[in-house]
Amino acid sequence: MGAIDQQQTAAEQEWLQAWLSGPSRTRYSALPPQVGDAAPDLELPDTSGKRRRLGEFWRAKPALVLFLRHFGCSCLAERWEQLKGEIPAFAEAGAQLVAICQGEPERSATVAARRGYPFPLLCDPDRRAYQLYGLLEGTPAQILHDFAWKPHDHETGEKMLASRRGSERALVDNPWQLPGEFVAATSGRLVLTHRYQYCEDFPPKTVLLGAIAAAGIR
Repeated sequence: MGAIDQQQTAAEQEWLQAWLSGPSRTRYSALPPQVGDAAPDLELPDTSGKRRRLGEFWRAKPALVLFLRHFGCSCLAERWEQLKGEIPAFAEAGAQLVAICQGEPERSATVAARRGYPFPLLCDPDRRAYQLYGLLEGTPAQILHDFAWKPHDHETGEKMLASRRGSERALVDNPWQLPGEFVAATSGRLVLTHRYQYCEDFPPKTVLLGAIAAAGIR
């Protein structure tokens, strides 16, 4: 079994264990970074394994930092379909885009190439950046909506894994992790902090463009 297959198998098991136990981090223990605060600047590997600081993406121009859900998430697929038509407008407005995902570099590289992500993808399998940016896990109502989830429902979890294995909707990583979208000015200060309140809580293009414009004068 190759490295990517091993990572995929481990990511499936992580998904299953989290599915069985339910979300564990649904409340803030400290106030998360707010508009006007310094954007947390940490070092993460990109899909080639090179270590990169987040701050390099907002050093010369405002940065739109996208925190993704797991690669098999239908909401992420829907967000990408919408986002790829909006990226030229964000670039024209002067923003640098960078995304953060839950996968390891090798696994993330194959997904990014297959889906055609045109932005750098940084890898955070320990979800340290997610926590520093104040992104919680969602409750079943936020993630699954009216799905009748029950803790320790091993049969349903296994069926869901099997039905989507090998597809673009394969279930991996943390199923409860909520995403977010942030805009940082060249000063390193946050201009927008959009933390999803539910799975499809996509920020409008106009809000992102407004934040990018505001970041350009700070």
